[in-house]
Amino acid sequence: MSKTVFWLGLALALSTSSAVAEKSSDFFKDYAQYNDAGKAFLDKIDPKTGVVDLAEGVHLDLKGKFYFLDKKDSAAVLTEAWGNPPDASADAVGMIFPVNYDPIAQDNWGIELRWEKIGHVDDSDAASIDYDDLLRSMQADTLSNNDQRTKDGFPPVTLIGWASPPVYDAVNKRLHWAKELQFGNDAVHTLNYDVRFLGREGVFVMSYIATVKQLPEIKQSLNEVLDLATFNAGKKYVDFQPGLDTVAAVGVGGLIAGKLAAKAGLLAVALVVLKKFGVILLVPLAGLWRLIRGKKDASS
Repeated sequence: MSKTVFWLGLALALSTSSAVAEKSSDFFKDYAQYNDAGKAFLDKIDPKTGVVDLAEGVHLDLKGKFYFLDKKDSAAVLTEAWGNPPDASADAVGMIFPVNYDPIAQDNWGIELRWEKIGHVDDSDAASIDYDDLLRSMQADTLSNNDQRTKDGFPPVTLIGWASPPVYDAVNKRLHWAKELQFGNDAVHTLNYDVRFLGREGVFVMSYIATVKQLPEIKQSLNEVLDLATFNAGKKYVDFQPGLDTVAAVGVGGLIAGKLAAKAGLLAVALVVLKKFGVILLVPLAGLWRLIRGKKDASS
């Protein structure tokens, strides 16, 4: 191999963005202001920037505006820091955050990433869905699940309504909607802004985890977030092969409701339990202690 070819190949390799791990103490802007518990938590996670190719055939280009946490680090954020049930992070393949937010910052928000290999979703029902009727059904299903949540030691959930009604982009095969949720008697309601990317074999899921007061900021970020993910060649919606590929047991309405038919081999659920209701770390900032909506606050 000539030197010219070698250096050209090296230049091309370096010019192709890939995930770059960042040292927590340098990456997180408020690192020095956290207490020992906060620093210890940040030290054990590994934020990555650039391009991330997930095993599920999804390509993420974070465009310098977001950072990625892998499955292990996401589980730590969701359970240890945010106080979700231990099994709530089981299906997460990672999380992304805006670069200006630490995962334990007071007013932060993040996006949980999941891959649901449920088969190719037929979107022919999208234009005929009555979203008011669908909401009422979802509210009833949510209430019916609260007995189990209470038995497990977690506050009941109330689905207040649409924070943003469902929108389906039939051209790009993307779906998004937002729910307003209340945990227990918490005065600060939780926002779940859900985004679905339909592919050949299933659905790539991005779920915002935030508070309702952050809805304007979430909506402002939505176009950027929609542009972060693409399916690799052979995994796109248009690559579906009738008669060969599996067809999902749900349509667009089923995705919104969170219901998966038993024949798909998956458990039917009315509401994803993975919701933020409290960071449990005490963090000093500018000499003040900040308790970010701990479990005791959520149940008061």
